[in-house]
Amino acid sequence: MSRTVACGVAGLVLIASLLTALAGPAAHAEPAGSHGAHEPSATEIRAVDGTNVVFSYGEVMPSFDGWTDRERSRRYLGLDRKWKFAYDTGDAGEAAGWFRPGFDDSDWDTIAVPSSWDLKDNDGWGGYDGADFGGGGSLVDGNGWYRTTVTIPANWRDRHVRLAFLGAFYSADVWVDGHWLGRHEGGHTPFALPVDGSVLRPGHSATIAVRVYRAATYTAYDGTGQPIADDHALPSGPVDYWPYAGLTRSAWLEAVPEVTVAKLLLDARDGTLDARAVVENHGDSAFRGTVRIDPGPRSGGSPVTVAVEVPAGGVAVPRALVSIPNAPAWSTGTPAVDRARATLTGSAGGPITDTLSSTYGQRSVTVGENQLLLNGKPLFLKGYNWHEETDHSGRSMTRAEYDQELGQAKALDANFLRNAVYQRHPYVYDWADRHGVLQLDEWDTMWVNEAQQRIQLDYGLSRALATATVWNNHNHPSVIIWGLQNESTPNTDTYRAWLTQMRDAVKAVDLSDRPVTWASATSWDEAFDLADVVGFNEYFGYFYGKSSDLTPTLDAVHANHPGKPILITENGTWSFWGQHGDPAEAGTEEHHAAYFQEHWDQVVAKPYVAGYAFWVLKDYKQRRNYNMELNGLSYMGMLRWDGDRTRVVFDTFRKAQPPGWATG
Repeated sequence: MSRTVACGVAGLVLIASLLTALAGPAAHAEPAGSHGAHEPSATEIRAVDGTNVVFSYGEVMPSFDGWTDRERSRRYLGLDRKWKFAYDTGDAGEAAGWFRPGFDDSDWDTIAVPSSWDLKDNDGWGGYDGADFGGGGSLVDGNGWYRTTVTIPANWRDRHVRLAFLGAFYSADVWVDGHWLGRHEGGHTPFALPVDGSVLRPGHSATIAVRVYRAATYTAYDGTGQPIADDHALPSGPVDYWPYAGLTRSAWLEAVPEVTVAKLLLDARDGTLDARAVVENHGDSAFRGTVRIDPGPRSGGSPVTVAVEVPAGGVAVPRALVSIPNAPAWSTGTPAVDRARATLTGSAGGPITDTLSSTYGQRSVTVGENQLLLNGKPLFLKGYNWHEETDHSGRSMTRAEYDQELGQAKALDANFLRNAVYQRHPYVYDWADRHGVLQLDEWDTMWVNEAQQRIQLDYGLSRALATATVWNNHNHPSVIIWGLQNESTPNTDTYRAWLTQMRDAVKAVDLSDRPVTWASATSWDEAFDLADVVGFNEYFGYFYGKSSDLTPTLDAVHANHPGKPILITENGTWSFWGQHGDPAEAGTEEHHAAYFQEHWDQVVAKPYVAGYAFWVLKDYKQRRNYNMELNGLSYMGMLRWDGDRTRVVFDTFRKAQPPGWATG
């Protein structure tokens, strides 16, 4: 692979080998990095009252809006703060009792949550100076331990408590007061672990300990090391983005009523809101009551009340079809959102038991003949890939940084983001809903080879991540397509079975029936019949062939899959910032811009192509064995790593006009 590469080889060139129950204080996790027979969250889909419900850790996977929203019926204890921190690369911490509340951590360092240990003691993180590559904790692999002590409020008695994390890379084992709660695998997916009532004592302190594990990706990071693979993990080895380690996103404790609305599923179209409240009973007695669904102030609809009965320890899903006659259609031009609320009561006129609200937008996403349709109108996606990171905060971005980064979509006159190869922070989806920017959402299935796909069919992590992503981001109108994988080894029976497993999970959960696609490594993917939208990465004129080869390739793909819209999920090249010259000379900013323009012109000339995603918004970090002389930075971005200074291609992309038929 070229040392200037920022993503895997695509198009016609095919790379076949891309890479217990709770107990007392003596309860221990398996060694960090080990794998059981199945992924540790036991994520599964169960049919309840005609609705497919996602469970993990034995309970309904809850809403994660607690990172920002506060329901009055619930209690919250934020954990974004300084934690005690220590590396444990020799995996000695568990045997030494680092999870126990009485352990003396007075000589430990501190670290902010959220953040990643890559940036710890690393003043050179933000530049292009290769002398800074590998500074601080950026190449420290293995375990990092986090500890904090909190006081549990006295009013948390008789409540169900869960410990929620928006992200822990790559895997995390969690203890509370010496009791092991469980393990999560998958560094970009939120998770919540139930805390048994015997563990917490309201009115007393509790010690939370988290062991976060990141595997090494090379035997050495000096350019001579050999890649290391973990065939059960996702990603399974070195990938072309930085694997930020630690508690990289927010964490909190949440106490909910014993009978609670765990999730509110919303699908609004054609003047009707389909609302399903997933009610979970953690108590010992059956619950009988009502759920009132309020469609929100902009909808013009009246609340609807439905009865609900939930057995002890059980789950029910009451459903309401609510008329929303005044709700505007959500679109890129009018991104109108409303907030629906589910109110659970035990008896008519009685006190409120629990509430849960969620934003939504009224829109439909369908696939027509050779076209992607938003609200029945043809849509062309002008967009780009992006990585969630800044030179100051890594992947633990502030809201101001998100506003700056995401605002580039408007500056570039783009309507589309590809959330390439991992789930983003919840703020991204909220922002896109409010600003009318469409999203292709994905999870960590990048460069998965056939042997690893075969493992995933049984181990189930790829299915779990797909299921969780759709469940978590279900209500966001800006999410219009799901992406199953990126540049994984295609065209085998295993590959087809693996894609089918994820596709079936996505379709089972999504009430909106959004289309699915993936970023194939080849334009001749034999499984494209499983996709609603044909998606592939292409680098004609960079890795192989000539740029002009794109046109006959598009025609051939269309002939093989007539009626299906085509999406170019990646295309781009590179340039040195500030190097100007002949557009025919690789490495110049002018060549970067001309290369984009040539591919764009071919794409918009084809009425069956529904969109194009440029690679990539901004230079970004990776720790594969190239570009170490540039501090690990890949320079394929329209923007420099600082996110402020543009290349020539930025303005060229901004001025590029979608085809005249695009109306979405």
